[in-house]
Amino acid sequence: MDRIRMTTPLVEMDGDEMTRILWKHIKDELLEPFVELKTEYYDLGLPYREATKDQVTVDAALATKKYGVAVKCATITPNRARVEEYGLSEMWKSPNGTIRAILDGTVFRAPIIVKGVEPYVKNWKKPITIARHAYGDVYKSVELVAEGPGKAELIFRGEDGTEKNVTVHEFGGAGILQAMHNTDASVASFARACFNYALDTKQDLWFGAKDTISKKYDHRFKDLFEEIYEQEYRARFEEAGITYFYSLIDDIVARVIRSEGGFIWACKNYDGDVMSDMVATAFGSLSMMTSVLLSPEGYYEYEAAHGTVQRHYYAYLKGQETSTNPIATIFAWTGALRKRGELDGIPELMRFADLLEKASIDTVESGVMTKDLALLSTLENKKTVNYKEFMAEIRKNLEEALASC
Repeated sequence: MDRIRMTTPLVEMDGDEMTRILWKHIKDELLEPFVELKTEYYDLGLPYREATKDQVTVDAALATKKYGVAVKCATITPNRARVEEYGLSEMWKSPNGTIRAILDGTVFRAPIIVKGVEPYVKNWKKPITIARHAYGDVYKSVELVAEGPGKAELIFRGEDGTEKNVTVHEFGGAGILQAMHNTDASVASFARACFNYALDTKQDLWFGAKDTISKKYDHRFKDLFEEIYEQEYRARFEEAGITYFYSLIDDIVARVIRSEGGFIWACKNYDGDVMSDMVATAFGSLSMMTSVLLSPEGYYEYEAAHGTVQRHYYAYLKGQETSTNPIATIFAWTGALRKRGELDGIPELMRFADLLEKASIDTVESGVMTKDLALLSTLENKKTVNYKEFMAEIRKNLEEALASC
């Protein structure tokens, strides 16, 4: 069988630890035997981010703007322990946060559902898609340690010479401060992305924040969503037979738990980070979650929604066998390849992406799975395998599917 040819490169962002190992194995075993991969490669592994003072992350984001579609491996966001472990010159920021800020996109995450892995919330029958705002808030915050007593103020100096200031706190001793921001333009882009995605997928849209406490910050999100909905989307939503509503986030959480699923849940940046993990875990596993960043200009970045699987990586370095689930990383590649095929008019590439996803799901539903899924699965006949054996079974199912086409 001739390998499928690509015409435009994908932006390929390699990552860290165990997911970096999976990344290479997926390319070697599931992609390159069938597709003449054409990528522009960026190493976002922590050692190279350190070597380039994190410029490589910026370059990768700019390349995504150039080519339109990217695929990203999981990466480390260093804490103090990681700074010491890797001998970093500073505590580099989240690569995802940097890329999201440059692209000004919205992250849509949805669980990958397979038979035999039942949601912990028993009434959830359909996927819940988390729409996460991907700019600002705590991810672009600035922080300061107050060493002793003093007064902290928040000041805004307008270009027109006006000035506003509020007292944050009068410290009687040492303490900590954090300031975060957002922009009307980014929030408006977030709102339109959510409304458009709801129309595209014919799903209701729910949005929650805490405007009763955050009477300016969160209230601005609420107001912009409402204004844009009323002016641009209400008639289209009514024609499509779908709804949008806002409520306090604690009320939304309660509604989500009581629901059957099948809707989009729009969240501010940090809320979306936490709630997407909750939804993924409640549906089965963090390794069973799709994630795509959409920018207002139509740029796409596909990634695995989970971390770098540090514990498995340390076991791997010791020569121990690991049963690491690669499905979310596989689906990052298939999402990017499908979008590249759609944009470039290569139906064979789109079909390949569909078949690889089906082969992955069929493998699990046949009873062959990694340990994380075996612990959850209700199937009677299960076989727990390591990541290489799992991908070998996926490849066998993929080859059979391709041969029958």
